[in-house]
Amino acid sequence: MAVSMDETSPLFVISIAAELAGMHPQTLRQYDRLGLVSPTRTAGKSRRYSMRDVAQLREIAQLSSEGVSLEGIRRVLDLEDEVTMLRDRVRELEGMLADELLNRPGRRVFAAGSAGDIVSLRAGTRVRRENAVVVWRPLERG
Repeated sequence: MAVSMDETSPLFVISIAAELAGMHPQTLRQYDRLGLVSPTRTAGKSRRYSMRDVAQLREIAQLSSEGVSLEGIRRVLDLEDEVTMLRDRVRELEGMLADELLNRPGRRVFAAGSAGDIVSLRAGTRVRRENAVVVWRPLERG
């Protein structure tokens, strides 16, 4: 059986996560109670932290050392999560739009007409061009 792991896989007990984040385990418990970092819980209710949780703990420590309050830190983390979610949604919508434009029957193509106007064409058709030759001769004055 293959086990899949990524940055959100719950791997670390609280003592290891605290060591990786450079914090005391009691600080991690406090951050969990405040909802700043929410580790996964085992069936026995013990905390398991992922690499993403550890990175977030480090970010909290950095913001705290810069004088940001815990409520300010919560707001920063919420906004970062929202930005990540919105970026993912934009990527999803861009993909859907690209698929729609490529797969839509009767999609339209635009070209320049002979008079410089914009002409709408169906996909796979060409602009009809006039091939008449016009010769200009100046009037002879004499």
